[in-house]
Amino acid sequence: MIVQQVHTPSGLLAILALPTAEMQMLRHELSLRDGRFACRRTWERRLAAIPGTLPAQIACLGCFLLELFGLWTKAASAAAIDSTVLIARGGVWHKKDREAGVVPHTSIDTQAHWTKSGWHGWVYGWKLHIAVTAGCNVWLPLAAEVTSANVADNEQAPSLIEVLPADLHFLLGDQHYHDEALLLLCAQRGCNLVTSFTGKNNPYPHHDDGVEVRKILHKTRSIAIENFNEHFKVIFDVHGSVPTKGLIATQRFVLSAVFVYQLAILYCFLQNLDLRLGLKALIKAA
Repeated sequence: MIVQQVHTPSGLLAILALPTAEMQMLRHELSLRDGRFACRRTWERRLAAIPGTLPAQIACLGCFLLELFGLWTKAASAAAIDSTVLIARGGVWHKKDREAGVVPHTSIDTQAHWTKSGWHGWVYGWKLHIAVTAGCNVWLPLAAEVTSANVADNEQAPSLIEVLPADLHFLLGDQHYHDEALLLLCAQRGCNLVTSFTGKNNPYPHHDDGVEVRKILHKTRSIAIENFNEHFKVIFDVHGSVPTKGLIATQRFVLSAVFVYQLAILYCFLQNLDLRLGLKALIKAA
């Protein structure tokens, strides 16, 4: 957190304003055993390695919290999977300029990409692919990854599905996850993949025997994943653009935010606090 903030004027002021005792403690924690400080290249190398470890840590902590809270002993063993778009920092790189290899402004993040959102239209940026508990009293992240926005949901889904808890019974997704490879992968794990896609020969409004069950499951998926995405963006102020530039930096920021969200839920559980309310104030205060 400190390393990330130090690149901003407000972050520098916050560090300079630390009391002497806290400054000495900070210097001790940042220094090597012989009192020397790591060089800039060491920090850059270690920061660049963090995103590669975060998906596994999120999945591990998610399984631990799931067991600790006993969520699936009180509700169906279900999770919802989806992606949410995050806007890139700076300007946008239009298709004609990308194809020509021309970057018209230095503010453009050339590692981001375009996608078309059903809510926001065309967006230049990133995607947070995430799976959270569904039908429970808390939206608990179980798996997460960050890619450029042009990566299809069904293409990224296998790496999330593979790390989901073994006792998952239902995975709820929208029509983008109706994919034969994903259906097979879930079946091999003893899990039922339920999507909102009902087939080309079943136009809306649907009248088949399973329509009422699908309505319930679709509503359960929507309440879980859409509320989590909105909750997450409000807490970490990413309704606008992300504060980072480049894939690695954005993965580090967003996935770290998911991990911090999990830790905040753990703290609330241990303190007998509400697992949904007050998380933004709690994280800001920390």
